[in-house]
Amino acid sequence: MRVNTNKYTRVRCFVIFQNLKDEWLSNVRKDVLSGIAVAFALIPEAIAFSMIAGVNPMIGLYGAFIISVIVSIFGGRLGMISGATGSTALLMVLLVKNHGDQYLFAAGILTGIIQIMMGIFKLGRFITFVPHTVVTGFVNALGILIFLAQLPHIEGAGMVAYAMVATTLVIVYGLPHLTKVIPSAIVAIAFMTVVSIVMHLHLQTVGQIGELSGHLPYFHIPSVPLNWNTFMIILPYSFPIALVGSLETLLSATVVDDLTNTKSNKNKEIRGQGIANLVTGFFGAMAGCAMIGQTVLNVEYGGRKRLSTFISGAFLISLIVLFRPIVSEIPVAALVGVMFMVAANTFEWKSIGQLHRVPRIEAVIMILTVVSVVATNDLAIGVFAGVALSAVTFGWKIARLHATTSTDKEGVKIYILRGQMFFATMTHFVQLFDVHVDPQKIIIDFTHTHIWDHSSVVGIQRVINRYKECNKTVHFIGLNEESKELLDKFSSLKSA
Repeated sequence: MRVNTNKYTRVRCFVIFQNLKDEWLSNVRKDVLSGIAVAFALIPEAIAFSMIAGVNPMIGLYGAFIISVIVSIFGGRLGMISGATGSTALLMVLLVKNHGDQYLFAAGILTGIIQIMMGIFKLGRFITFVPHTVVTGFVNALGILIFLAQLPHIEGAGMVAYAMVATTLVIVYGLPHLTKVIPSAIVAIAFMTVVSIVMHLHLQTVGQIGELSGHLPYFHIPSVPLNWNTFMIILPYSFPIALVGSLETLLSATVVDDLTNTKSNKNKEIRGQGIANLVTGFFGAMAGCAMIGQTVLNVEYGGRKRLSTFISGAFLISLIVLFRPIVSEIPVAALVGVMFMVAANTFEWKSIGQLHRVPRIEAVIMILTVVSVVATNDLAIGVFAGVALSAVTFGWKIARLHATTSTDKEGVKIYILRGQMFFATMTHFVQLFDVHVDPQKIIIDFTHTHIWDHSSVVGIQRVINRYKECNKTVHFIGLNEESKELLDKFSSLKSA
């Protein structure tokens, strides 16, 4: 027995080792290069989102570093990039304005706890309730938002800045036709930085957007009172941040699943995001979630494994701490050009050509999702609007119930039902029966239907009671096991 146990242990350790090796070291070159490219793209975004939330830029940069590193270890979707995002930053504005940074850090800790609990209770499966049309609308809306978010950086900057954006795009799209050894985004950013310094172009730089610190984040407990009042202050912010962050993460993971033709553990990803947000609160950083734009960039450059996510965060903090003077000189216009490419690659251009092919209501749902997200700059509103309309549409389609009737040789009338029995069809079900005209004995055939909820049972009870008032009997046939179990909970129906 001991020999078998030892053998099993060795086999299990070998399998774990192989899995770790595959997840970390099976795509090293591409993961490292794509992670480096993503790190550059994270800088302006993290700074911009910090400014949205009303905090020091380093709080967003620290968040991007910590979340990426933690998620690379504990996340369930390999190759996905996470950090401070606009959707979560928007939810932090009032908290920071009314209570300050320390309450923001405390809210991040509570956000992480909520997400960890969501992962434990396997709430990640609810992403299956989001229709493909809504996911497509979400992706297209993010592509538009990524594009629009870059415009303030170059608005009124002059022809030199516009020319740099255009040249960056030429390099980004043109270089891969010559070589793919190094991601074109890295080459474009490095080349444009050298050109800007050598030619003294006087363009806005990363260092001018926000002051960069050369220090690593350090552990500290948020300076807030540990009491019920603090909890009630941060809960109204932590809960929506957790929901919106989880939703954006799940949708982003679904997009990466489709792009790479692989599967991911959605509940593990939510737990990983929760652990990351929990840690950010203790290191003076802001909470966040998956970043679809940077994730698409990572995938485009071959990032597939955990190493790419780790490198994006680790290289980011290395740039800030070790190469701060150089990073500060990177022209924002070059980064804008890269993000324009990300926006273009994020948008599902094929979906426009397919609008006339898909059912009209699905096209409306996709457009509604896009318009809602872009108009409100709120991911949750757009996705919830799309899901709600999809649910109503689906309910309308299946809320059809009809019956055919026949009479056997003994004069028994048989109602053969077709359709689904649930709250939306209950009233129609009751109206199907000619109680006063029908013979003494009635049979209802449920072979082609299913009883889904308590409303259906109430409707059946009403029909039985109406027949009883006329001294007539009702019998059921064709019930499947689930429908029978639901009916058997009510003694008055068991004897019918």
